[in-house]
Amino acid sequence: MHAYDNILDAIGRTPLVRLNKVVPSGAATVYAKCEFMNPAGSIKDRMAWHIIQRAEEEGLLRPGGTIVENTSGNTGMGAAMAAAARGYRAVFTMPDKMSKEKIDGLRAFGAEVIITPTDVPGDSPDHYVNVAKRIAAETPGSFYLDQYHSQWNIEAHEMSTGPELYEQSEGGNVDAIVVGTGTGGTISGIGRYFKKMQKDKPAKTLIVGVDPLGSVHYSIFYTGEPSTPYVYKVEGLGEDIVCRAFEPSVVDEMHQVSDYECFTMARRLIREEGLFCGGSSGGMVHVAVEVAKRLGQGKSVIAICPDSGTRYVTKYLNDEWMKMHGFLEKPRGLGVIGDLIDHSAKVITVHEDTPLRAVIDLMRRHGISQAPVTDEAGKPLGMVHEIDILRGLQRQEVSIDTPVRAIETQIGGILGPSARVEELYGVFGAQQAAIVVSEGKIVGVLSEIDLIEHLARMSGNTAMSGLQHAGA
Repeated sequence: MHAYDNILDAIGRTPLVRLNKVVPSGAATVYAKCEFMNPAGSIKDRMAWHIIQRAEEEGLLRPGGTIVENTSGNTGMGAAMAAAARGYRAVFTMPDKMSKEKIDGLRAFGAEVIITPTDVPGDSPDHYVNVAKRIAAETPGSFYLDQYHSQWNIEAHEMSTGPELYEQSEGGNVDAIVVGTGTGGTISGIGRYFKKMQKDKPAKTLIVGVDPLGSVHYSIFYTGEPSTPYVYKVEGLGEDIVCRAFEPSVVDEMHQVSDYECFTMARRLIREEGLFCGGSSGGMVHVAVEVAKRLGQGKSVIAICPDSGTRYVTKYLNDEWMKMHGFLEKPRGLGVIGDLIDHSAKVITVHEDTPLRAVIDLMRRHGISQAPVTDEAGKPLGMVHEIDILRGLQRQEVSIDTPVRAIETQIGGILGPSARVEELYGVFGAQQAAIVVSEGKIVGVLSEIDLIEHLARMSGNTAMSGLQHAGA
């Protein structure tokens, strides 16, 4: 009889399924990697069991011990399943925005669940990560999984998910793989494996990251620094802290998605493709379709679909919940950042080694007061402002021959074209310009006047609409 010795041996070997209805004609072929078919319902089964195995090997987790972790639900489910199978006690902390199905699922495995507030800063003692650390420190015989910072997280996907995808794509014969960034471990492990295997190959697979608006990974990828996080609805995607399990160097592109894009596509995947997956899967497929349209026919894209829709029956799969949060109609507001960009205008940037005399001349000729500073590859490193040059020269801290890197300042806000216009208020409130990045390139630099002109156009259109209605 062919059978596994226990449920943990059933982790992995999930199928690739071609998407047929949500991908427009003329685009590359898109495949879903159905990670929701893992035994506890998500890709996190791989990482949770791998870390527990490594902890056992290192003597960090012994019989009768306690597994402690902070989780958005999926890692907890994988760890709770492993704890039940191996005879450990399990304690998990979870933010209060997570679904009731996840909380009940963890408790069904016999785990203890402690709910913490979502809208608190990362350094707050009430943040779910810090609560988990405190419990681990106070509990004898405990092992803290530490998924956000553990290198075993990356190793799990480098040893499991990466090789599996490589084999399923017949030796890495896929043009792009789209992966969400939660802890960052999945994309880092897959990226590491593909970079290693394709090191000497001319054709290389694009490793594409997905981050929700409100998370910090997008900014970390492009600037090395986290942005100011804020609350978003989609679960298991993005983070509000810097995660050491995220290795940006093996990622080629990073894209942002909104809650609306995640939930709308996830519902389509269920109703049109028959894939009962979660909201983060919708975000992955949304970006995968955009990449597929860019690559065109004859190419292929894999989208990682991390978890099951069974976790969200009372949330995005519930019409009343969707209606209450405004997701059953296209989001209104001030529009998206892309609406403010003049795509016909060239973005003026300066290299970090450019002397200030050249920067001054560039600003004078183009009538600009600030410019992004980039490296050789065009990656944004910082900003240079007129006032920075003025102060530096006035204080005799620099000369006109000094490289611009000496006075560049940190980028205050980096956004994608699909970000809400409302995101600009926080950036401008910090006296910074907004850098707009798409497909790894700077496509726009926005300041207060751009927002003012956008609002004026909207106000004018509204006024004209009202006059036409009154005239009718």
